[in-house]
Amino acid sequence: MAEIAKEVNGGDARDLHSLLSSPARDFLIRNNGEQVKIESLKGKKIGLYFSAAWCGPCQRFTPQLVDIYNELSSNVGFEVVFVSGDEDEDSFKDYFSKMPWLAVPFTDSETRDRLDEVFKVRGIPNLVMIDDEGKLVNENGVGVIRSYGADAYPFTPEKMKEIKEEEERARREQTLRSVLVTPSRDFVITRDGNKVPVSQLEGKTIGLLFSVASYRQCKEFTSKLEEVYKKLKENNEDFEIVLISLEDDEEAFKQDFETNPWLALPFNDKSSSKLTRHFMLSTLPTLVILGPDGKTRHSNVAEAIDDYGVVAYPFTPEKFEELKEIEKAKLEAQTLESLLVSGDLNYVLGKDGAKVLVSELVGKNILLYFSAHWCPPCRGFTPKLVEVYKQIKEKDEAFELIFISSDRDQESFDEYYSQMPWLALPFGDPRKTSLARTFKVGGIPMLAALGPTGKTVTKEARDLVGAHGADAYPFTEERVKEIEAKYNEMAKEWPEKVKHVLHEEHELELTRVPVYICDKCDEEGQIWSYHCDECDFDLHAKCALKEDANINGDDAVKEGGGESQDGWVCDGNVCTKS
Repeated sequence: MAEIAKEVNGGDARDLHSLLSSPARDFLIRNNGEQVKIESLKGKKIGLYFSAAWCGPCQRFTPQLVDIYNELSSNVGFEVVFVSGDEDEDSFKDYFSKMPWLAVPFTDSETRDRLDEVFKVRGIPNLVMIDDEGKLVNENGVGVIRSYGADAYPFTPEKMKEIKEEEERARREQTLRSVLVTPSRDFVITRDGNKVPVSQLEGKTIGLLFSVASYRQCKEFTSKLEEVYKKLKENNEDFEIVLISLEDDEEAFKQDFETNPWLALPFNDKSSSKLTRHFMLSTLPTLVILGPDGKTRHSNVAEAIDDYGVVAYPFTPEKFEELKEIEKAKLEAQTLESLLVSGDLNYVLGKDGAKVLVSELVGKNILLYFSAHWCPPCRGFTPKLVEVYKQIKEKDEAFELIFISSDRDQESFDEYYSQMPWLALPFGDPRKTSLARTFKVGGIPMLAALGPTGKTVTKEARDLVGAHGADAYPFTEERVKEIEAKYNEMAKEWPEKVKHVLHEEHELELTRVPVYICDKCDEEGQIWSYHCDECDFDLHAKCALKEDANINGDDAVKEGGGESQDGWVCDGNVCTKS
């Protein structure tokens, strides 16, 4: 086995028989029980498919692999061998019954385990490609099949290089026809099933909408895009949208498309995955803009549609420069009332439910707190923010905080807001949408700080509260510089390196560490640590230098303070929009 592993890792050819057989077995099986001699695979290109019935991604990938297998196996010498990770034979048999290829018998767990080890299988689905000489040619068969399908055959590095070079050439020579026309299709469809020749779209500005109907953010964007589309049509603009659905469910595709006014590629069109690569898709929804010449004008204007609507048309560099200047002027003119007053909505809620007029808050330093009860990092951060709020209010009455909720129902809003001592927008208030757009809220919790004029001081107030607590108020650049100078001054008299009995292996070096846990007192520390990078060891300055007093009598570094590190996450250290 060690010799085989060495050959695999070295890219050398190896004997398929020794790889796939056992002392008691020289055959593989089909799902009808038929035995196929391993010797019959000689000269074929082999895909070893590590998969299991209990694995959701495997269940989704297997039908795609079946399609590719059926396409290739009748034309070229290609075979797949299923290496099961199932936990019982019944699951194996049921899952294998959907596969047209071969398998290592479930009863031969020794061979299956050996193959897992030889090919270092750490996750499934995993598809390892071996050529007709027994050489490992591709360890990422799943990614290759998902991206390129049968076009990637024979899956060699040379073939992958050829494909990538062809993709680069296609981008350089892009036209509307090269994007939307395939050898078997030169049309797009309307929602009632009519075919529209791609030639009728040439010379127009085209939006290619990559979307999945079942995704919430795609649904929300589609409704905004529909408004823009209708306005452009009313203005007789030469603009069209073509939906490129990445939806797996045909019924979901139909239900979504029949409510949209634009065109689309047919459901499950084979060019869809190719186009996601061509335009290097990284997020959904994406609206790619092609100019009248068929060249890419903008890689994704979804955010611009959200922010500016129809005003962003025709999505040219000149238009975006114009919008940038408008945005700059808007920020310069920003006031608290321009942010928080919309028609009759000229108030926020007080703790007693009374309406507090926005005009009463003008001239104050304001924090806008974007948060939600369902978000664990928010619930972890809110108690700290309550303490910071109280400390700032004691120092300055000309300060207020307004909760901007992303809660899903009134009950959750009420329960969460009951823990807060500050003001709030009412639940479901439409001003939340415009505020989230203005401050580009992509994740929560988020704190935006406004100065007395209503202009934005910083959108990173959460980090400042986490690092410095109430000491960061009023969150201006000048205040941050003062704090930095204070910390630098504080550490001036401290030794750069110390030895400590708790860590005799190495010297500890005075290091800037945003947040850490002291290895002596187990309390959180911030900013300055006596640190060993090799051992990830930290001591507060007070623990490293002087046991029972703050260094220099200065308590500016609150050694036990800081943001809760309770391990709650949604996605990284924030709950990001799914």
